[in-house]
Amino acid sequence: MSDHDPGFSTHAIHTGQEVDQVFGAVVPPIHFSTTYAPDGIGNLRNGYDYGRAGNPTRTALQTQLAALEGGRHAFSFGSGLAAEDAIIRGLMRPGQRIVMGNDAYGGTFRLFDKIHSAWGVSNTPLDLSDHERVASELEHNDATLLWVETPSNPLMAVTDIAALAEMAHANSALLVVDNTFATPYLQQPLRLGADVVVHSTTKYIGGHSDVVGGAAVLGSDAGAADLAEKIAFQQFAVGAVSGPLDAYLTTRGLKTLGVRMDRHCSNAQTIAEHFDGHPAIERVLYPGLASHPGHELAATQMRSFGGMVSLQLAGGEPAARKVAEATKYFILAESLGGVESLMNYPHEMTHASVRGTELAVPVNLLRLSVGIEDVADLVDDLEQSLAGL
Repeated sequence: MSDHDPGFSTHAIHTGQEVDQVFGAVVPPIHFSTTYAPDGIGNLRNGYDYGRAGNPTRTALQTQLAALEGGRHAFSFGSGLAAEDAIIRGLMRPGQRIVMGNDAYGGTFRLFDKIHSAWGVSNTPLDLSDHERVASELEHNDATLLWVETPSNPLMAVTDIAALAEMAHANSALLVVDNTFATPYLQQPLRLGADVVVHSTTKYIGGHSDVVGGAAVLGSDAGAADLAEKIAFQQFAVGAVSGPLDAYLTTRGLKTLGVRMDRHCSNAQTIAEHFDGHPAIERVLYPGLASHPGHELAATQMRSFGGMVSLQLAGGEPAARKVAEATKYFILAESLGGVESLMNYPHEMTHASVRGTELAVPVNLLRLSVGIEDVADLVDDLEQSLAGL
């Protein structure tokens, strides 16, 4: 057998998923035990003693995640926000500041602005495409972390990861990239210079709308090892870990991530192209459209353009609300990234917490999580909902 590095889907199916040595089970067993008997005092069996500190099923998931992001260290949490909290508490101190995109996920901004600000960590939201402004903010000594979502949620802005990594490092700051929308299949920020990658594994990685989770992944150099040690301590000391069943379901989802993302991307591209220019739609936001301002950048740092499409309705808020409640296959619901298509009205759903702030979402915007159904049915569903306006 050759020693070349396996491809993405080969890693997803085999890394961390060794055949069970006792019974030969192809799918490793789920380890539900909360505690582990040592071989005498101080002599742990394979490093396990208590479920919060470690669990073989969680270890397997973390091994998968690290391999798929091109990293070495990965940590699985009970939610994406728990992963974000561990990163901030592990890598920052009171008096320091986060520079972040002004179109970040509402839950992330809420965490930073309502929880971490009370702890003394401030934040500055800004347009990350304005590199001059970003560089200016990073020159201040308190700006120690640059937080990026690309593509962003829900405005689908595309950010130059490599350029911002260079800016951050030139000012002794760290770059964290939320890779939830793109997934490691489409984009690998560590290879572009990011220090930490964060995911809501609830979304595409889990992929079936049946498990909540989060992850942080770091690279392989000495600096990454130091950062990883700090996040590992937060995972252990605070204990917001994924349980064994959650870890198993996330691992199962990861195994089909590549084939699912191919279909998500294909369906989303078809829908974006079909409704671009539709008389009822003011604007289609999707990086796969040549008209998107981030199209060329996305083509260089992503394998494909993702499964998320946002629509701004020409009829304003009333039209957006009516369409959101008139679809059949697009289910009106929070979240994204499952095999089923979802429709979301961010202004009152996922981004309600940022209304009245710089991060407020347009009232005429709908966010589509395009599933893997037959795309003709999805197009027809949107057409009939728009026909009712």
